Amino acid sequence: MAHLLVWTMRLLAYFPLSSLRALGWFLGSVLFELARRRRHVVNVNLALCFPDKSQPERRALARQHFVLLAQSFLDRAWLWHAPLAKVQERIKWFGPEQALAALAAEQATLIFAPHFVGLDAGGLALTMRVAKPVAFIFVPQHNAVLDDWVNQGRQRGGQVKPYFRHDGVKQIISGMRHGEVLHLSPDMDFGAQESMFVPFMGVPAATLPSLPRFAKSGRAQVMPMLTRLTPQGYEIELLAPWTDFPSDDLAADTLRMNDVLATWIAQNPAQYYWVHKRFKTRPLGEASLYTAL
Repeated sequence: MAHLLVWTMRLLAYFPLSSLRALGWFLGSVLFELARRRRHVVNVNLALCFPDKSQPERRALARQHFVLLAQSFLDRAWLWHAPLAKVQERIKWFGPEQALAALAAEQATLIFAPHFVGLDAGGLALTMRVAKPVAFIFVPQHNAVLDDWVNQGRQRGGQVKPYFRHDGVKQIISGMRHGEVLHLSPDMDFGAQESMFVPFMGVPAATLPSLPRFAKSGRAQVMPMLTRLTPQGYEIELLAPWTDFPSDDLAADTLRMNDVLATWIAQNPAQYYWVHKRFKTRPLGEASLYTAL
């Protein structure tokens, strides 16, 4: 089955983008109706994060999210298999000139790349944009064929340095200090270990303080990179380096990350990765927020 998926994606790489997006709209609409458990997760997340929206508004937002999720998945066909010239045509960069200049500077750089649906497009775009090696922390797939496919796709655009969570952080920090750009996406629930509870969109959330920790240990500037799926492909917005970050207050820095991310989500709420159980880990004694259906 995995082999069939990979070969199908290789074939879809040469379809017009409009056709892929139409197929993604259909698949996403079907998944919204059939994937009851995952839809439940999305509904819980949206109810927690957008309590002021009505139930019909959140339902429409959830449906739109499933469509964007399916479209972004099918986009991996051309992102990972179409000629790179075609990929470059469909990716547009935005941001202040100072941000692009800072990215090219010699200073150690940590890219804060939140989990919007275009995350893989942004990572590939970054590797094609910079002349430096770009480091990623990969999560192995459960299927060996899919793991190989994902790793090859994510490493096709430039100098990619893959790390894995079980390898520890010392080599990642050393790589930053020696010129690697670290692409980091810490905005997920990775469990209670090493996490701290800070508000995320008004709800206490187990959050890894890895962004300020890596920035401090690697003596790196932190630059946010946001991705937006568009009818023409993707927009990649690179923002200027954060000032006064990290501070000496780890909790305050982690809260700042969540608060700033919340403002970006509010601008494009359907494009955030709501199918993840962001609030799965709860403070001691607190019941699960994702009660089984």
